[in-house]
Amino acid sequence: EADAGEYTCDTGDQQTTAAVLVKALPVLFKHWLKNEEVEEGRTAMLHCELTKPNAPVEWRKGDMVLQPSDKYEIRQEGTRVELIIYDAGAQDA
Repeated sequence: EADAGEYTCDTGDQQTTAAVLVKALPVLFKHWLKNEEVEEGRTAMLHCELTKPNAPVEWRKGDMVLQPSDKYEIRQEGTRVELIIYDAGAQDA
C-alpha cells in the first residue's frame, strides 16, 4: 500500500519514528451469483458484487478459464462483475 512506511515527528531537538503497516482486506462477495435459466439462442447474464472495487477476478466454466470472445463478454465496473454468454446452447449449461 502507498501509505505504508516510516513516519517521523520532529521537534528540531527530538524526533520519534513509527512504522505504519497497511494490511489489505480480503475480497469478499457482497452479492453472490444466482442460478440463471435461459432459452436456447438467447443471452444469459451472471453477475455478482464484491466488497472491493476493481479487484481481479477470473470466470470459469468447470475447470476452463473463460476469456473474452464472441461467446463471452466480461464486464467489471467498480464492485460489480458480470459474465454475458451470447447465443446460449446446450454446451453452455
